[in-house]
Amino acid sequence: MFVQNVKIAVDAIKSNKTRFFITALIISIGIMALVGILTAIDGIKSGLTNQFSSLGANSFNIKNSSSNMRFGNRGKKQQAFETITFDIAQKFTQRYTFPSVVSIAFTGSWNGTVRYENKKTDPNVMIMGTDENYLTTAGYELEEGRNFSNQEIKGSAMVAIIGKELRDKLYKNIDPIGMPIIIADKKYKIIGTLASKGSSMGFGGDRLTLLPVQSARSNFQRQNSSYVISIMVKDPLMLDAAMEESRSMMRNLRRLRVSQPDNFEILRSDSITQKLFENLSMVTLFAAFIAFITLLGAAIGLMNIMLVSVTERTREIGTRKALGATKSNIRNQFLIEAIVICVLGGLGGIVLGLTLGNVIGNLVGGGFIIPWNWITLGLVVCIGTGLIAGIIPANKASRLSPIEALRYE
Repeated sequence: MFVQNVKIAVDAIKSNKTRFFITALIISIGIMALVGILTAIDGIKSGLTNQFSSLGANSFNIKNSSSNMRFGNRGKKQQAFETITFDIAQKFTQRYTFPSVVSIAFTGSWNGTVRYENKKTDPNVMIMGTDENYLTTAGYELEEGRNFSNQEIKGSAMVAIIGKELRDKLYKNIDPIGMPIIIADKKYKIIGTLASKGSSMGFGGDRLTLLPVQSARSNFQRQNSSYVISIMVKDPLMLDAAMEESRSMMRNLRRLRVSQPDNFEILRSDSITQKLFENLSMVTLFAAFIAFITLLGAAIGLMNIMLVSVTERTREIGTRKALGATKSNIRNQFLIEAIVICVLGGLGGIVLGLTLGNVIGNLVGGGFIIPWNWITLGLVVCIGTGLIAGIIPANKASRLSPIEALRYE
């Protein structure tokens, strides 16, 4: 009986192609909005995870302030504490004995300009003073050249490591290693270039210039410059213990009493990603709302079409009842017809949604994904929409009197 009802539904759709195409199209748009946006969010999450994974799930930073990432008016105002001086940062690295790699760094400029001969960059270069361990703790890799030596760090050597974007813009078609670069009217020698890391959500990325920390202190340190201490442990399971030991040492270096709160921030590298994911949940709710409104309109339209179909097929219903069809048979016929229309429209919406979602996801570095959970959700929503839209017309059809139906027209 089920197969027979499906065949009748397909025949009814074929006899009213334009009407049912428009209804299925509305349903497709709703499912596309739902599956497409949810797929895009998964792609964005994948891309963000790839961008921040280089920071490591086993690293954290000690700063004088919390993350300054804000999302509209929902972000909290940044809380700042007393700056972490070079002396404090240096004492920390000397005394910290937990099995880990420790580095110190500070930002000399967020909007610096660098040049080579007659070529120069826009004022958007991040200039940092770092030690020899910074590349490891920050997740950077060298594409050419070498890292700073300990002697260059201590001796304030005038050497630099530049990001991929600066290398391509200033030294296109030439080897930059050993070439000079002018930073704030100071001449440095390039000893290395960084492999591409992308924009990294505004945290330097490929527009980055690294200098030995002592050299950067001489030329870029301001009165309120604060150092960031980065720690990378060997085992992610040791991260919490490392953070607690770091907290205890910083409190000692800051000479805080037991009753006093921390006047510094310890920020895990993956916490930025988690904050972004939390805010993406609002986008998910927005997508669900759009899909609900669209599918509600589609359900109302489908209900109207099914009511019209019941009226047009009154003689058919009367004939089937006269031949022995029960109320349940007639009700199931029209319910299945409504579900078939929704499923056909939903399949089209799923294909469009997957395409749209993956295109958006690839724009932020996410790979191609097939979210089976969202596909399943889309099909369930389609079937639910068909049931809701078809129940009233189906009940109306099942209650028709076969005598009155046969006398129709």
